[in-house]
Amino acid sequence: MSTVVPVAYQGNTSAAVPDWLNKGDNAWQMISATLVGLQSVPGLVILYGSIVKKKWAVNSAFMALYAFAAVLLCWVIWAYNMSFGDKLLPLWGKAKPALGQKFLIKQAALPSTTHYHHDGTLETAMIEPFYPMASMVYFQCVFAAITLILLAGSLLGRMNIKAWMLFVPLWLTFSYTVGAFSLWGGGFLFHWGVIDYSGGYVIHLSSGVAGFTAAYWVGPRSTKDRERFPPNNVLLMLAGAGLLWMGWAGFNGGDPYAANIDSSMAVLNTNICAATSLLVWTSLDVFFFKKPSVIGAVQGMITGLVCITPGAGLVQGWAAIVMGILSGSIPWFTMMIVHKRSTILQKVDDTLGVFHTHAVAGFLGGALTGLFAEPTLCNLFLPVTNSRGGVYGGSGGAQFGKQIGGALFIIGWNVVVTSIICVVIRVVMPLRMPEEMLVIGDDAVHGEEAYALWGDGEKYDSSKHGWYSDETQHNRVPMSGVTLNV
Repeated sequence: MSTVVPVAYQGNTSAAVPDWLNKGDNAWQMISATLVGLQSVPGLVILYGSIVKKKWAVNSAFMALYAFAAVLLCWVIWAYNMSFGDKLLPLWGKAKPALGQKFLIKQAALPSTTHYHHDGTLETAMIEPFYPMASMVYFQCVFAAITLILLAGSLLGRMNIKAWMLFVPLWLTFSYTVGAFSLWGGGFLFHWGVIDYSGGYVIHLSSGVAGFTAAYWVGPRSTKDRERFPPNNVLLMLAGAGLLWMGWAGFNGGDPYAANIDSSMAVLNTNICAATSLLVWTSLDVFFFKKPSVIGAVQGMITGLVCITPGAGLVQGWAAIVMGILSGSIPWFTMMIVHKRSTILQKVDDTLGVFHTHAVAGFLGGALTGLFAEPTLCNLFLPVTNSRGGVYGGSGGAQFGKQIGGALFIIGWNVVVTSIICVVIRVVMPLRMPEEMLVIGDDAVHGEEAYALWGDGEKYDSSKHGWYSDETQHNRVPMSGVTLNV
């Protein structure tokens, strides 16, 4: 008995529905891309604008907003094909635009991802999702954008905004594209078999290491700001954090390039690990400092989301819990204990502790993926067949070594390239704002303030409203030790 396919599910119903198009996959890919975009705009725009001192709210939010817009334009003009196009070098694709309709409406394909056995026979065919290149280009664009925005978290409260405007396209071009092509686009780490399901290395390890490196070159915030940097709106910070958490469904769930069973595993594991990590971080704050910190809970949430990212669709649920326990405790330890005792960590002013929440957690997640990647799930996703984590025996021990090797490449490349970019920009303009701007903040940099209204809507007037500043001390018990800002 023949089965009749409903018209809605048939191909070639119009010129806009070719035979290769899977409408469900395409819908999920565009939704996933939009969810990741929402993590940045408005998610991290809100989070950055509210977690910093009041006088830096506008500047911090704008650094994120600018990066999103700048990356999008650079991405379609040259950077997409450097990351996912034809191979130029083992770590880089050929730069060319992704703007013409012939390119954008054809079936998506990552041309350098065909994987061969050592004897030259085909092992895994080229990645060709069932949707157009336009969906792929935008999906990968929002990942590139959020990487720069995460990096910005290390530089808030003092970087010259014009230097940041130069830094974004340069770092995207010479750092991000290398990590993306090497691990995802068909570069040497991809074919070696290093696992990075959704960006533990490409996005989080690179942004954490590059942010810390750039913070070294830019220099610290003002002494007053380093001593006292209270968030200006904790509730809005939670709103931004919530968008970040919920948006991670697209971040990890979109990376199988299909609405399939592996995508479902990735979304569930992401939430399991994030919740576990948040609870562990909060428990440590309560145990050692006698009170739960809301900012600490957000940090724990982020480290959980980061840690699961390199293995989201490749580990079992129990492993996601174990990864959550470790991501809620090891970055807590490096931030709260090691940081305070380390000379180099104290010297470099990493405003939001991106090194701990993204570099440490990303490295941890990649290493744990090398232990917990489950063979059946690996075969649903990875180009290298029969991959497995260390706890499953066989080639698992070698996989753990590959994970460490891949991380070391990403770390080394980002330290060197980020340093070169900062030194080059420093020749043209200062990386750090002048001291007089650092004293005033947003009004000096942008001519705008986050909270310009007082009383019944009139502008602030010191003769009516009294003196107020970010330095105002209120009578309350100091929160010594609890996670605030690094």
